[in-house]
Formats: sequence, structure tokens, C-alpha cells
Amino acid sequence: MSWLFGIKGPKGEGAGPPLPLPPVQPGAEDGGDRGTGDRPAPKDRWSNFDPTGLERAAKAARELEHSRHAKEALSLAQMQEQTLQLEHQAKLKEYEAAVEQLKGEQIRVQAEERRKTLSEETRQHQARAQYQDKLSRQRYEDQLKQQQLLNEESLRKQEASVQKQEALRRATVEREMELRHKNELLRVEAEARARAKAERDNADITREQIRLKAAERRQTILESIRTAGTVFGEGFHAFVTDWDKVTATVAGLTLLAAGIYSAKNATSTIGRYVETRLGKPSLVRETSRITVLELLRHPVQVSRRLLSKPQDALEGVVLSPSLEARVRDIAIATRNTKKNRSVYRNILMYGPPGTGKTLFAKRLALHSGMDYAIMTGGDVAPMGRDGVTAMHKVFDWASTSRRGLLLFVDEADAFLRKRATEKISEDLRATLNAFLHRTGQHSSKFMLVLATNQPEQLDWAINDRIGEMVGFDLPRREERERLVRMYFDKYVLKPATEGKQRLKLAQFDYGKKCSEIAQLTEGMSGREISQLAVAWQVHRKVARLAQLPPHCGHLTTSLDSTSDVISPRTHPNAHDVQPSCLRLLGAVTVLRRPLFLTIPAVLRSAAGRPLLGLSDSFLMSGLGLLWVFGGDQR
Repeated sequence: MSWLFGIKGPKGEGAGPPLPLPPVQPGAEDGGDRGTGDRPAPKDRWSNFDPTGLERAAKAARELEHSRHAKEALSLAQMQEQTLQLEHQAKLKEYEAAVEQLKGEQIRVQAEERRKTLSEETRQHQARAQYQDKLSRQRYEDQLKQQQLLNEESLRKQEASVQKQEALRRATVEREMELRHKNELLRVEAEARARAKAERDNADITREQIRLKAAERRQTILESIRTAGTVFGEGFHAFVTDWDKVTATVAGLTLLAAGIYSAKNATSTIGRYVETRLGKPSLVRETSRITVLELLRHPVQVSRRLLSKPQDALEGVVLSPSLEARVRDIAIATRNTKKNRSVYRNILMYGPPGTGKTLFAKRLALHSGMDYAIMTGGDVAPMGRDGVTAMHKVFDWASTSRRGLLLFVDEADAFLRKRATEKISEDLRATLNAFLHRTGQHSSKFMLVLATNQPEQLDWAINDRIGEMVGFDLPRREERERLVRMYFDKYVLKPATEGKQRLKLAQFDYGKKCSEIAQLTEGMSGREISQLAVAWQVHRKVARLAQLPPHCGHLTTSLDSTSDVISPRTHPNAHDVQPSCLRLLGAVTVLRRPLFLTIPAVLRSAAGRPLLGLSDSFLMSGLGLLWVFGGDQR
């Protein structure tokens, strides 16, 4: 019977395919009678039934009972049945899971639909609430407008009522005024008539009173005239007959007139005297002349100045040998002129700026025992019409000096230009004429020293007033070396050995370094070399190189040879660079070895723009070279 369960076929017979089960009719599970109510079952339903299959099954069952493998076949059939049941249970579980998933999806969809429904209901409620709020606002606005209209209407009615009352009051007042005016006219008319009638009735009496008053007044005036004439005549007769009274009166009137005239003129004279003696003219920038105010403010310094001995005229002034000999002769001649109280010779000094003209003028005044006063030609032009008065005040003030005054006019070409060719204003022309008038003759009170960079621009009349012309040129190699050594000693060596805050200098040959600097500073003036030396000392107040910002690192480029430094030979305008460049260069860094810096590198920021607004063509290498004597402050 193994073939019955599908294990293997019967012996000697081919196993055929299993017969398909008949399809289950709807409603057959509940009973055979269901579903037959609609249509009747056919009568020949079992007419074609073949019982051979059942016979073969019965035969196979009998063979299986007698077979020795019956139990194994039965157990195998049971196992297959269990496997099928498990598979059916697994499918059932899958169906149940699918059903649960469908239920969950249905619940989710229902929840989503409920959420959308709630959201839509909320939106509808909000829209309804907004609409209700809008309606309420509109109703409130309508109420406000209605109330405003009512208020305006009430206000108009009140205004109309007030205007009506005001009109009634005005009409009443006008009527009252009209009646009062009529009554006043009637009263005045009645009074005038009564007065006229009374005057007509009393005309003779009035005329008699007027006649009597006039006669009495005339008699009084005549008596007063006769009395005054008698008194005046007697007094004049007594005065004329008494000679002492006449003399005293004449003397008193004379003294009174003299006192008034003297007081009027003495006040202005004393004022001018005080101004010339005690004050200082507005054109004078600097002076060594002692004033009362300076004596009160600095008595010790004034005492030292009065007790000091005359200094050498060339102390601190470095010039070429030929020029030094010439200016020394001028200093000796000026000093002898001061001793002999003779007239001074005027001097014209010309040359590039910073070559020692002003310094020599000061030293010349101190050497000769004179006071000095410095004025600038650029201060004259802005004064306009007051320039003539200011110029006269300067010369009046200079003429009052007891020790003699050296009047130094710097930048003289600013107002002493040629009158024939230059276009100058009338005020400046008048000031120039006043200057020429006051300097037409040599004076024993003051000495005139003019300084200019362009002597060819001076007026031709100035040449007649100049006794000596001295030209100052740029220092040569020897003079530059002397200047460098002098300023190195003043600004580096002395601060390193004197004072509380000293400099620590590296060990090197100072003379050799000064010679190298003198060689590299060709084309520089004495003032520029002085500013360069001042820059060496300024580094004490600047942060060290390590504390500089990162973008300043390119400023400390060290050059191995002097051939890379820009030379004044390649920059003809080397002397035009401002001293502020020197201060900037001296404050860049502090090193223990010589450092060469070029101005294009120093004056250019990290963004590539000049810091001082100077173009590279304007930069000169004499000032671009900075020699820092390294060291740090203790």
C-alpha cells in the first residue's frame, strides 16, 4: 500500500498520476443541502462512478497490513502529514501576520485620515474664528466711525451755537457802542455850545486878563536883565581891576589845556615804549632777548645766560675749511664792530636747506655778545595790510636793544621778491617798501642776516643793502664724517655712558663705522644727518624686533653689500625726503649688527602701498640707509 501514500508504486503496475480532487462547491462545507435550493442536482450525478479505484485501495491496504514495512510507512506518512500541517500552520501565521499588517496599515490610514480631518477642522475653526474676529473688528470700526460722526455732528452743532451766541453778543455790543457814541457826541456838542456861549459872554473879561499877564511878564524880564547886567558888570570890573585874579585865571586855563594835551599824547607814547621795550613783535618767532615776563618765569636760566661767556662762533658748526675761514673772519669782524660800537654789515647766506645757516647765525650772535631774533618770510604775506605796521614794529623793537640785535630773516625770498617781474600783491609790495626804507642805512643797533635757497629771486634793491654774501653747500666726505662722529658721540656714546637709562653698545670699530656711514650718506645735508643720528636713539622707545607684527617682517631685510642700497646718485632729489622718514627708519628695529634698510621696503606696507604716501621715485637712498648701532636698553 505504499503506492497509495505516494511512496512507490505497486509491483508490476505503473504508478499513474494522482487523480485531481473534485472542486469544492460553494456552501459545501456547511452541508450538502446548501446551494441546492437555487437549482436541483442532476439525477445522473453518480451514474459514471468507477469503483475500481476503491478496490485497488482496499487491496493495497490489505497488502500493507501484511507487509513488514507497514509501521515505517505509517510513521513516514504521519511525518509527512505533520510536515504538511507545519507548513500549513506557517502559511497560516504568514496570513495572520499579513492580516495584522493590513490591520495596522488600515489603522495608520485611519489615523492619517483622522489627523487630516482634525487639521482641516482646525483650519476651518481658525478661518471661522478669523472671520468672526474680522466681522467683530469691522463692527467695532463701524461703531467707532458712527460714534465719530455723531461727535463731529455734535461738535458742529456746538460750534454753530457758539457762533450764533457770539454773533448775538457782538451785535449787542455794537449796538451798545453805537448808542454810547451817539450819547457822547450829544454830550460833547452840548458842552461845546455851553463853552462857546460862556466865552462869548466873558470875552471882555478874558481880554483884560491877558493884557495884564503880558504886562507883568514884560516887566519881570526887564528887571531880570537890568539886575544881571548890573551884577556881571560889577564882577567884571572887580576882576579887571584886580591883577592877581587875572594872572591866576590865565595860568589855570593854560595848565588845564597843557594837562589835557599831555595826557592824550603821553598815553600813546608810553604804550609804544612799553610795547617796544617789554613786548615781542608778532613776526619774531624766536629770540634770545630777555623780557620782563621771561625774567619772572625763568630767573635762573636768565641769570645763567647773563653770566655766561661768549662762545665760539663755530662751536657745533661743521663747514668746509674755506667756508669756515670765511665765516670765522665774519664772526671776528662782527665782534670787533660790537666792541667799537660801529655800524654792522648786513649778510646774505644762501644755499640748500639744512646746511647750517640758522645755526651759524645764532652762534654768531652769541659769539659777538648780541641778542638774536629769528623771523620767517612766510609769515609776512598772510598779514596783508598789517604787514607794514608789523615790519615797522620789528625794526623799532630791534633798535631798542642795548646789546645789539642780530635779526635773522629765514626764507627771505618769500616776501623780498623782485617787484618788476613777480606778481605780488599791493600789501606785500608795501611791506617790501617798508623793509627797504628801514634798511636803507647801516645801523649800530641791529645787524640784518638774510637766508634764502634762491638768491636770484631777491629784489635788486636788496643787493645794495647786503655787505657780505656767503654760500653754504652740502657737506663733502670730510665734513660728513665729522658730522657723523659728532652726532654719534652726542646721541649714542653719551647716552650709553651717562644718565639713568643707558644703551648697551656692541664692540666694534666706531671710527670705521662712522667713515662707512659718511661714505654712504653722500648728498645728505647736515640736518638730515642729524635726523639720522636722532633716529639711532629713538629706537629705545620702540618695541624690539621680536615684538613687531608678523606683517612687518619683510622690513628687516639685511643686505650683504652696499651695492644693493639705492644711492643718491640714482636719485637726484635725495635731499627732498622729509625727516619723518628718518624717524620711521630708526624706529623699525634694533639689532646687534649693522642693518641696511631701503626706503621702498620700509615705507611699503604688507598690502604694497606706501605708508607715507611717497612714490619710489621720491625716495632717496641716503635717507633710505639706516645704520643701527645695535643694543638693547638696560
